[in-house]
Amino acid sequence: MTIAAPTAETRWRCTLCGNLTRFDVTRSARVVEYLHFDLAGESKVEETEVLSETIESVRCRWCNAVDQVELVARPGADEAAEGGPGA
Repeated sequence: MTIAAPTAETRWRCTLCGNLTRFDVTRSARVVEYLHFDLAGESKVEETEVLSETIESVRCRWCNAVDQVELVARPGADEAAEGGPGA
């Protein structure tokens, strides 16, 4: 089961306990990374390009429910979309 990621206008909410802020997310990603190695052989990722990403599961940190999240509107998302305060 894949779960939709939050957007600029939406966020996750646990349908069981109402949590809006704490989740454990399991995801799969296919990425291209630019690695820079120093002369001692230590590497550092300097650039990352995400080719694809899938959210596999989301667990609520408050009640431990798995995949019980829904997308809800962020506060002020309607105002920002209409050019209101904070836009």
